[in-house]
Amino acid sequence: MAQRGTQLDSSRFCCSICLDLLKDPVALPCGHSYCMSCIKSHWDGEDQRRIYSCPQCRQTFTPRPVLVKNTMLAELVEELEKTGLQAAPPDLCYAGPGDVVCDVCTGRKLKALKSCLVCLVSYCQQHLQPHYESPAFENHMLVDPSKNLKDNLCSRHGEMMKIFCRTDQQCICYLCSMEEHKGHKTVSASAERSERQKGLRKSRKKIQQRIQDREKDVKVLQQEVEAINRSADGAVEDSEKIFSELLHLLEKRRSDVKQQIRSQQEAEVSCAEELEEKLKQEIAELRRKDAELERLSHTEDHTHFLHSYPSLSRLSGSTDFPSTDIRPLWHFQDVTAALTELRNKLWGVFSEEWTKISRTVTEPDVLLSRAEFLRYSHQITLDKNTANNHLALSKRNRKVKITSKEQSYPDHPDRFTDCCQVLSRESLPGRCYWEVEWSRWGVSIAVAYQDVSRKGSESEFGLNDKSWTLKSSFNGYQFRHNSEETPVLNPVSSRVGVYLDHRAGVLSFYSVSETMTLLRRILTTFTQPLHAGIHFHLSGSSAEFSELK
Repeated sequence: MAQRGTQLDSSRFCCSICLDLLKDPVALPCGHSYCMSCIKSHWDGEDQRRIYSCPQCRQTFTPRPVLVKNTMLAELVEELEKTGLQAAPPDLCYAGPGDVVCDVCTGRKLKALKSCLVCLVSYCQQHLQPHYESPAFENHMLVDPSKNLKDNLCSRHGEMMKIFCRTDQQCICYLCSMEEHKGHKTVSASAERSERQKGLRKSRKKIQQRIQDREKDVKVLQQEVEAINRSADGAVEDSEKIFSELLHLLEKRRSDVKQQIRSQQEAEVSCAEELEEKLKQEIAELRRKDAELERLSHTEDHTHFLHSYPSLSRLSGSTDFPSTDIRPLWHFQDVTAALTELRNKLWGVFSEEWTKISRTVTEPDVLLSRAEFLRYSHQITLDKNTANNHLALSKRNRKVKITSKEQSYPDHPDRFTDCCQVLSRESLPGRCYWEVEWSRWGVSIAVAYQDVSRKGSESEFGLNDKSWTLKSSFNGYQFRHNSEETPVLNPVSSRVGVYLDHRAGVLSFYSVSETMTLLRRILTTFTQPLHAGIHFHLSGSSAEFSELK
């Protein structure tokens, strides 16, 4: 008996409510058995409806059945328990914080495997079996476990909301459709779901496409960051080397000047010391002769005086003395003056060149040549759907001119209705350069956000905070943004180059001829993609985006 008992399936002797071995087992009229306390607790919750059901097969009983302990089943469970029957089924998955719990389990709740939209009850694996096995549940709809099953009930009628009112855009029950929503356009909730599912798929497709685009942008940015890091590391290494060479050169020159000064000092001092020695010897000789002359002057012997005087007077008359013209002080002051002049010159050159170096670091486009700008050249194509009706496009939509004859463009929400201007079809890439050539002044070169106004005077480029423009006139240029105008005092050229670095917030306008002259440069933060634009102020003008190679 013991051997046979250990081979029995423990779940057959477990209460499907508490999932433990049966205690005081009772059998319902439908044949399913439960612990007496478990089924009583279950039915106590149904007292209000006065309809009592079996938790497994959902068979209902009226009135409430009288429960009697199944003595034979109780003895069998007790005997099997003694022979080693497991006290609980294995692999139970108890509910944790945040999990949807089984509504049928008593005591410690198991995690719900499915929720039934008909029963409005969540079931664990054990209590879910009747939905799979009994024909009574074949029309029930099982979904992933949900904590919000009661949200499917109408708050007014307590019925399932299986209808969608398209008039009021809300889910309703069938009683609502017969009362306050009577006459409204309604469909089943499943039909509305199917319809919106199509829109959902389209939205997801757009989002996924945008994700792919953004991932490409991220990859490009990562490559740019890597390039920036490599370039910066190389520039730092080169600058360290160059500054080391400059310091080494200055140190060598400092040492050379010091050595030359000391050498000249030594030579001058040696010369002076040699001359000093000669002068001292001469002084001593002169003092000796002076003493002889003094003694002669005091002699009383006239014959001796006259005999000695000729030889002594010749010695006193000698003027052959060494030169004493020594001016080393002025010589070294000249060195100091020359070094001071050199320092001032170097300081001026250094300041000027340092300004250029700083600008190349912080404003990399300022010192670029046209050939370097052309590396970022971008072909602009104008969007006919944005062109004012008095603008005619040609040359593959790269040239535009203002005409008195109105063009027969179809109506379009993107068209400028009150200003003679047009935008590019494509948005501008992160870093790009293009050139525009016009036939006469009265043309504005612009960049603008796509959502710039299309109607009224505020739609004109430069008169709002969504556009930046360089306007040409007979006496110069004017830069305009958000209705603020700044004169640009440079000769007017028929060709203007535009450089944009969207990420860095740099926008520069150049006069292009044999050389490039910076007209206007702004630093800002661009919050949207930008489009190139053209605006005309005078009739008879035309503008063309140049083919750059």
